[in-house]
This record gives sequence, structure tokens and C-alpha cells, in this order.
Amino acid sequence: MTGSTVTQAATASAAPAGTDRHTSCTPSRAARELGVKRSEFDLAVHLGRIRTVPGDAGDGRRVGRDEIERIRSAEDFPRGFRSAVRVVGTTEGAALMEVTKARFTRLARLGLLVPVSFYVNRYRTVVWLYLADELHQFAADGRNARLLKGRTPEGLRGQLDEGLDLRPRNWRGRDLGCLLRQADDPWARAAAVASLLDTAEVPEVVTDPYERSHLRRFRPVRQLSGSPGSPAAQLAEEIMTAADPDEIEWLRADLADAVATARRQCSAPRPAALTGPARPEFEHEQQKPRHDPREPGHHLRGPEHHRHGPEHHSREPRHEAAANGRFLGLLGRLRRRGI
Repeated sequence: MTGSTVTQAATASAAPAGTDRHTSCTPSRAARELGVKRSEFDLAVHLGRIRTVPGDAGDGRRVGRDEIERIRSAEDFPRGFRSAVRVVGTTEGAALMEVTKARFTRLARLGLLVPVSFYVNRYRTVVWLYLADELHQFAADGRNARLLKGRTPEGLRGQLDEGLDLRPRNWRGRDLGCLLRQADDPWARAAAVASLLDTAEVPEVVTDPYERSHLRRFRPVRQLSGSPGSPAAQLAEEIMTAADPDEIEWLRADLADAVATARRQCSAPRPAALTGPARPEFEHEQQKPRHDPREPGHHLRGPEHHRHGPEHHSREPRHEAAANGRFLGLLGRLRRRGI
């Protein structure tokens, strides 16, 4: 993944800005009309085998009727379609390639077999899924024969002994390519790159808070394993977040380039600046000096003043009135006694 990744994916994804409801349908409806499972349909969209367009009312992506007819008119449909999106796990993949599960796992850890998706099972174990068609191609390639039989080359064994596991990183690279292929907005492409970075990394690259807020609007929505905050969901988030220093640096560079491109095409929305003259009364309020308690002549008040507020000021008049009343009553009694 380099800075050119975003630009190349942007040109490869040429989709209309919107579409008429009469000439398109929702993904669920398209899957039913094609007679395929929704999971098969979604994977085909993710891999770029089915083109989608954004809805006019911002209600998600849609599938054109002409695209449905294009897929349906293929000679080997639906068998060829299902074969292209068939996924297998480690056990089935090893059987398909006629190797042991241990060898299959080693090949995947070395990055020679790239997973297309994953999930976390109830035992909190990551289950990697691979395209069966790609495994067929790898096993049929004569250049890979020495990797399928005999001892693993010494250089590769050393990397495995050091704990090398490229499955998460290869999945992230593949997933980013799929997201960029589907993105039809420059900010959506930048958000796709940002989605693979830790949340603490993004503000260091995108310093403008309004641009970060705009990026969040386009952040891809992924299905996490388990409920939010659960151990399974946390494990899935770890896989979806770049971990290797060089990978992080590449993504940061790609994000900076993508945001710069998006900024040139369409700047992020922000509150309108106050361009008119300030109101006189507002200026007067701003220029009115505050009393500093340390200045001479400033009357310090005790805590009672702050606690009771205005009520404290009304106590002195009430006390004076009571004292005057008692004084006048005493004079009246003395007059009646003739004193």
C-alpha cells in the first residue's frame, strides 16, 4: 500500500452519482432475483464482481437492473457465480489443495494464501476464510509444487519460528482494496484508509477537527463478531487495525494524500464564519473590564454572599425595620404611663 494506491483505486471505481429507483433495486432484492444467498451476493459486491451505485436519497447503495441482467446472462450462471464466491476454512482448504492442515496454516501465515474474510467463533478463535478458486489456482501452479510437498525451505521456517503471521495484515490490505474500489467520493476513499488506523493515529495526520468529523460520516460499517465491547468484538477490532510500524506509516502517508486530494475536490463542511460587523452592544460587553478582587476599592464578600446571592442584600433592611418598630413601641408605652 503506497500513496498511489488511493489514486489507482479512485480511477478504477467509476460509478454514477445516483440512479433511478425504476432502473435499480436494493441489494436484498437483487440477491433474490439472482437466486443467490445474501452472503454470496455481499462478497461478490465486496470483491468487485457486482457493481453498485449510490441511492438518490442517501439510502444506501443499489444495484442497476442492467447489472443484474449482465450477471444473469453469463453462460455458466449461477454455477460460475457461486464458484467464484465460494469460501472455505482451513480444514476444507487443506483438503482442496491436498495438503495437511499444518502445511496449509504455514502457507497462510507466510502470506502465500490470502484470506478474504474471517469471523470469531464462540471459543474466541479466529476462523480465516479463503476463496476456493484462489486455492485451486495456487495448487495448480507448478511454481508452488515445492511448497506443497517436502520440507518447508529453511528461510521460511525461520520466519515461522519467529512468529510471523501475515494473515491479519494481508486481510487488511485486501479489504482496503475492496473498499477503495467501491468508494465513489474522495472523502469515502480517505475514510476507507483511516478505518484501518488506530483512532489515536488519525488526529496526528488529519489535524482539522471538521475534516475528521467529515471522515467519520464516510467510515465503512463492518460487521463485528459478537456484541459491541465483547471479547470477540475486541479481537475482531484488533485484526481490523494496523499493527506493524511500517504498515502504519504507509497508511498514514496514504491518508494524508487522500485527504489532500479530497480537500482539493471538495472541502469539508464547517460553520460559516462571522463576516459582518460586530453589534455595538456586543462590543461594549466585550470591552467592559472585569473587577479584579485584588484591585484597591474592590469589596470582598464573605461566603454568605455567594451562597445566598440576592437574598443576602435584603436582610439588612428587614433588620433595620424591626429595630425601628421596637423603638416606636417603647415610646408609646412610656407616653401612656405619663413618663
